[in-house]
Amino acid sequence: MKDNSVLQAHNVVKTFGSGHTEVRAVDDVSMTLEKGELVLIMGPSGSGKTTLLSILGGLLRPTAGQVYIDGTEISSMSESQLPMIRARSVGFIFQAFNLLNALTVEENIQFPAQLIRGGSQQASERAAQLIERLGLGHRRKALPRTLSGGEKQRVAIARALINSPPLILADEPTGNLDSVSGQEVLMILHDIARDEGKSIILVTHDPRVEDVADRILWLEDGALRDRKTEQHSWVHDPVCGMRVDEWAAEVATTHAGRRYVFCAQRCLERFEANPQAYTENPSAVIDSAGHMGVDSE
Repeated sequence: MKDNSVLQAHNVVKTFGSGHTEVRAVDDVSMTLEKGELVLIMGPSGSGKTTLLSILGGLLRPTAGQVYIDGTEISSMSESQLPMIRARSVGFIFQAFNLLNALTVEENIQFPAQLIRGGSQQASERAAQLIERLGLGHRRKALPRTLSGGEKQRVAIARALINSPPLILADEPTGNLDSVSGQEVLMILHDIARDEGKSIILVTHDPRVEDVADRILWLEDGALRDRKTEQHSWVHDPVCGMRVDEWAAEVATTHAGRRYVFCAQRCLERFEANPQAYTENPSAVIDSAGHMGVDSE
């Protein structure tokens, strides 16, 4: 691995089923995550985002390929070895919070420290620091059922950080939050990457994350594409008007020096039958140099 790489994945594949029922949920994915980098993985529902995140965190074993965390290959480890790697090297943040209802805020945060040798000795001081940093001081002894959604997610973030793992994996962390709480959580994650040098992979449909992410990876049908935040390529199918991402589009044609992308073969066929009927709206096209139409998003 590179000296500064916290995570590397090489040609990762995950299939479910076999024969004619086989589904390729993750399709030959390779990626590298550097120290202090916040990477956003986006894509449509069912594209394999959660499956990929589970593989990268050692929760799910790949069918093929290798995953390295801090220089250690985890994809070939036994089931008995993985819990310690996850406890030391990976912090998980889930959409559903996954707090233990019988434990207080402070106890929930400290719980993962019990999973590593000597972790409990430093947990109290570390938890106190995280509680103050995340604005939970007045809720230290509260039970999860008395917390707001935003407070629960801040507890989950603190719990993910208690063992100081180099890698944080967050699966839809704002999915159950209102807009204000969601924005707070996003900025907390951004500050953690910047101030503590933690590497964060964030899976979400929340477009606000694009403003704070270092990179955006687009996952569709299990395959990954790298897309920088300033290089969005959303256009509209000139026939049906559906919004299409040029990176993911597999159906396209060129007409009069302009490139048009389509949601399906059917729309392309209609376009080719009468292109003049669909070329009056500049918002639907990308020119041959890659420049967007006036209504691109």
